[in-house]
Amino acid sequence: MSRINHRFAQRRAEGRRALVTYVTGGDPYPGATVPIMHELVRSGADVIEVGMPFSDPMADGPVIQDACDRALAGGTGLVGVLEMVREFRRQDQDTPVVLMGYLNPIEQIGYRRFARDAAAAGVDGVLTVDLPPEESHELVPAIAEHDLDPIWLVAPTTRPERIRAICDQARGFVYYVSLKGVTGAATLDVDDVAAHVEAIREATQLPVGVGFGVRNGEDAARLGQVADAVVVGSAIVSRIAEHPDADESQLSREVGAVVRDLRAGLDQPLPEVAP
Repeated sequence: MSRINHRFAQRRAEGRRALVTYVTGGDPYPGATVPIMHELVRSGADVIEVGMPFSDPMADGPVIQDACDRALAGGTGLVGVLEMVREFRRQDQDTPVVLMGYLNPIEQIGYRRFARDAAAAGVDGVLTVDLPPEESHELVPAIAEHDLDPIWLVAPTTRPERIRAICDQARGFVYYVSLKGVTGAATLDVDDVAAHVEAIREATQLPVGVGFGVRNGEDAARLGQVADAVVVGSAIVSRIAEHPDADESQLSREVGAVVRDLRAGLDQPLPEVAP
């Protein structure tokens, strides 16, 4: 059983929802990422997404765009991110790690080398924002050869037949984008999210994680009523951006405060369902 599957099975057995957290590798400087990853785990994260810095992250809002700029300015690229995961694994062999980003950096080093090096570093899954499943005939076989899970996005506008096609290729979990727009966008409509999550569950037995627009523990609590996992990125990256010159300890404390609030909200008891 993969680390991702094992972690979701643990949370399901406990009657809890999983918390998936995102940070951009190398933000605000290379030495900060691994301590932040460990703090994410201490504060309650179940899965860590590590962003692969890219110069044109078109699906991301200004918060993560700026994080990518800081990381690139500090010299972090995909190879550096893999080294960060490798260092994280020296102390943590249990927490699932998913690489999230865009296809260009992967193409630059080659699909087979990427898959081999990612697996060797301790990566568990790969989410490529700008690669549709229909065009993944080179990447998916390469990562499957090394038992890495392809994580796919489902949007509010995705038609039922395409949801089924995406879910047929998905492993680990399915990531539902709760809003039309970019990361860090605004208002959540939980009833609308619930309807879309139910449609996804009709197509797969995999857990469904919901992201985009989650800002605090209250948002996490609301989405936790309808999803198997809540995915949070911009709220964490925003806190990092407020302290770009802080040392590793202070950054970890700041990030930890955000994640503990999210975890507390997510762990609120689910409402009773009337018979």
